[in-house]
Amino acid sequence: MTTASDRPPVAPGEPAPTFTLPAVGREGTVSLDDYRGRKPVLLAMFRGLYCPFCRRAIAQLGVTSDALKAQGVETLAIVATTPDNARLYFRFRPTRAPLAADPELITHKAYGLPHPPVTDELMTAVQQTRINPTGELPESLPIIQVSEALDKIHGFTPSQTDREEAAKQFPQLKGQFLVDRDGIVRWANIETATEGLAGLGKFPTEEEFLAVVRGTLGS
Repeated sequence: MTTASDRPPVAPGEPAPTFTLPAVGREGTVSLDDYRGRKPVLLAMFRGLYCPFCRRAIAQLGVTSDALKAQGVETLAIVATTPDNARLYFRFRPTRAPLAADPELITHKAYGLPHPPVTDELMTAVQQTRINPTGELPESLPIIQVSEALDKIHGFTPSQTDREEAAKQFPQLKGQFLVDRDGIVRWANIETATEGLAGLGKFPTEEEFLAVVRGTLGS
């Protein structure tokens, strides 16, 4: 997909852009420098909590983080919502994955995650593309209907913050980056990069993440 980002996504071999963000599960901040020289880290960048695919992936990442830690890799989920909104949500739906809040999409922009321009062509594709990325629905549905259906399944009622972020962020894409202890990106996975809109909402499995770690870091 085309993108309106200032730069293309950070590619393997490039230095990982540094950042400092509010931590969600504790006081203070979290920074990429916290990991430099110590351990590799998997950065997973998500849209706001209005995104059902992101909520499901964050829960999945909480389980995967234990398996990655056994391989010597830390995990950090970066959620594009306010710290207060994130803390409220994860108070009732806790995850083992460490979390940071990035309501202004600072990291998404720095890492070049695509934010395609809204065009008639894009909106037509959104209306016509049918997906079921989490496998929770009995059949594939148009993208907007999938979001509504998953919200009902998850018992999720968006807050005013969620609604505002959904309008502001559309159509932001998500991605994951494996950064080694020297601060170099070793692997990147960008939503829709290989399948177009048909890949919207998909997220690597634990087995896929472990294969990446073993193949790139030699764990």
